[in-house]
Amino acid sequence: MPVPGPGYSITVRVEAPASSTAAGDLTTAVGRVGGVLTAFDVVESHPDSIVVDISANALSENHAQDITQTLDSLPGVRVRKVSDRTFLIHLGGKIEVTPKVALRNRDDLSRAYTPGVARVCQAIAANPEDARRLTIKRNTVAVVTDGSAVLGLGNIGPAAALPVMEGKAALFKKFADVDAWPVCLDTQDTEEIIKIVKAIAPVYAGINLEDIAAPRCFEIEARLREQLDIPVFHDDQHGTAIVVVAALRNALRVVGKNIEDCKIVVSGVGAAGSAIIRLLLGKGPGDIVAADIDGIVHSARGNLDDNLTWIAEHTNKEQRAGTLHEALVGADVFIGVSAPNLFGAEQVATMKSDAVVFALANPDPEIDPLEAQKHAAVVATGRSDFPNQINNVLAFPGVFRGLLDAHAHQIDDSMLLAAADAIADVVDNGKLNASFIVPSVFDNAVAPAVAEAVKRAAKAVQK
Repeated sequence: MPVPGPGYSITVRVEAPASSTAAGDLTTAVGRVGGVLTAFDVVESHPDSIVVDISANALSENHAQDITQTLDSLPGVRVRKVSDRTFLIHLGGKIEVTPKVALRNRDDLSRAYTPGVARVCQAIAANPEDARRLTIKRNTVAVVTDGSAVLGLGNIGPAAALPVMEGKAALFKKFADVDAWPVCLDTQDTEEIIKIVKAIAPVYAGINLEDIAAPRCFEIEARLREQLDIPVFHDDQHGTAIVVVAALRNALRVVGKNIEDCKIVVSGVGAAGSAIIRLLLGKGPGDIVAADIDGIVHSARGNLDDNLTWIAEHTNKEQRAGTLHEALVGADVFIGVSAPNLFGAEQVATMKSDAVVFALANPDPEIDPLEAQKHAAVVATGRSDFPNQINNVLAFPGVFRGLLDAHAHQIDDSMLLAAADAIADVVDNGKLNASFIVPSVFDNAVAPAVAEAVKRAAKAVQK
């Protein structure tokens, strides 16, 4: 199922004989071991030799080594250097701070800094709300993590989480012109995290919690929302939930079903799964059945934490027990945010006709999408190499843009649902089909539409 992609892209500089077959020999070698050639550039040319940069996508680090070794084994060919293109874009970090005002002379310095800045400080001391108008607070979000649940890598710590948080900040700027900054905390103690975020909050107009493990993330978010006067948003929960709800609305339009009539199975009840369930309940589904590693969640199962107890009380109307496979029988929709390779086409065949399958475990989904397509009418994944990618970047930049523009002090489900509807509406009837239920992350219409919808919802709450 996996195909070579840009995440494992390499550029190999090779020296080869200046023969008429050199280019063909090199490109054929890359293809023979399954690499995908993306560029072929001659950087030096001599009477008896050429130096070529060959860029190719691979499946993994080991696959990239196979490509390199295959090139190096060709007669007369010598590999001079190999560059990992992903590491290259991370050299020195991916974001920076630049001043917005000119500092050309003493007059500029006197207004931007001392003595003029003192007057601005006094104005904010007299009216703290002016910080939103006169400082970076107006447009700044903290991207906060403890490094305990980073991507699919697990608990790798704050320093190793920093490249992800930098990327998040870059996406905020790219898609919504929000200034975001990584805040990677060297603690995984709930009380310490809450205390630190409260202490740094004066700088920011919003807090984006990121890659904090469940169930600790639930308490951290809930308590920070209670104690701060700025919106607190855990993207792993709510960003995912927003895009899933948007995609499901459009998928059900494709198959001609109403959510009120649908049985929805959710696999995974951690941060993302729990948030998806809570937001879907606002849409009035026929029923939701949740499952985790221990099977279907129901009130009599025992050993339920607070989160699972809430889910058991609000889902599974018949309080059924059993396995995920049993839950799928007669289901209209499957939403997976759990683990790879949990079921196959034979289980999808037990679902109702025109089934919808969202297999979102990343990088390897709960079912091979090609297998799911044998029986499901609409299939979505978290991957970029299949149609219908469920990607949080469709949500969080616009959500925070709307919150900042509304000068919001909180966030609630009405704003999340407004964001989901805005994403869904970008895919109008002229574009909608089984392979296109959510817009591209590079669709310039998405973030402004989400921002406007969230801004309206936030202002309605503040009235």
